[in-house]
Amino acid sequence: MATKRDDIPPPYTEVALHGVSPQPSHDEAARFNFLANLNKHLAMTLGPGNRLAYDRRVEPAFVAEQGRKPADRHEVRRAMNRDPYHRFWSALKRNSMEMRQQNGRSMVLRQLDELDARARQYNEGRATLRFDPAAGPPRYQTAVDIHCMPGSYHGEVRPGDVSAGANYDCGIFATTAGGLGALSDGGGQALVKWIASERPGWQPKRILDIGCTIGHNVVPLALAFPDAEIVAIDTAAPSLRYGHARAQALGARNIAFVQMNAEDLSAFPDGHFDWVQTTMFLHETSGKAMPRIIREGHRVLADGGLMFHLEQPQYTPEMPLFEQFMRDWDAYNNNEPFWTSMHAVDLHDILADAGFPRDSQFEAQVRAVVDPAIFPEAATGEGEDYGRAAAWHAYGAWKPAREAAA
Repeated sequence: MATKRDDIPPPYTEVALHGVSPQPSHDEAARFNFLANLNKHLAMTLGPGNRLAYDRRVEPAFVAEQGRKPADRHEVRRAMNRDPYHRFWSALKRNSMEMRQQNGRSMVLRQLDELDARARQYNEGRATLRFDPAAGPPRYQTAVDIHCMPGSYHGEVRPGDVSAGANYDCGIFATTAGGLGALSDGGGQALVKWIASERPGWQPKRILDIGCTIGHNVVPLALAFPDAEIVAIDTAAPSLRYGHARAQALGARNIAFVQMNAEDLSAFPDGHFDWVQTTMFLHETSGKAMPRIIREGHRVLADGGLMFHLEQPQYTPEMPLFEQFMRDWDAYNNNEPFWTSMHAVDLHDILADAGFPRDSQFEAQVRAVVDPAIFPEAATGEGEDYGRAAAWHAYGAWKPAREAAA
């Protein structure tokens, strides 16, 4: 076992391998180690230089030219994009993501025959994996390769493969610098910890996970609630194939992975689920799709049930413009086209429009749960990385009982 050091990420050898994990070669693991350390260096060591550049050069130059301070995050971005330090930092971050995708993709393609064969052993003949080609990815998700991932979540090298899911799984370590733990499920583990604290002893019978990708956030829920019936939906078939096989290999047999667009949950009756949730998903939906998804989630949620959305915090008037600009980086540099508009809306308004009264809503802070002997804690409070740490802001609501709401 590696000795933990707080100043560097754990080595790739600490990544837990399961039944369908891509197997890294020495060089592939070394590249991921380099990228994990580069990402942490960019976030925690070089990142603060952006603030210095803004305070010492960019804002004074803007005030001298315009006679006022920037009015919004977009003016800050345009001004910062002319600064050489920020341009250099941004180029390094973009290149690190592209290198992460190149390494993960080559690692997967090298062994795709074996990966597909192993996935079929877990998938074939299982009623818990269901596809509907009519529910494939919508245009707003196919327009760009999200996170610079070739083919995004839905791309296939050949029909029926698991390449997209396997690439996503093997590289999360590098982009998070190991902050999500050995199985990159620190977010799901955090959900289990949060609900145990919030509602001790609560036993939901049915859970819906929307935008599940490869299921790394829902598997911990399935293991924590083995008697619950869990449905994990996504529009990307390759991610579902891999996610289902991954869950089966990890012993989570109570999850059905279903190809479905969350804008239309007509397959489920009103009040069917006790818990409806998303984890870092809403920012990948369009401005028209997101309210529909939340309205449908409200419809299928039982009285007294929980709706829970993990995201980064919304941009509010209280959030400094520089922080908004830094958090907005992914929208313009990491193929996240809906990031900026999604974080600018008032989620409380959208939840209220969907049917959740304001007094039923809440916000919460959730941190990844990992093995502290090996992996860095989610957020130490040392420095500000503007959303790069494995810590999130939750927006949710408990659906009132009908008689209480009447």
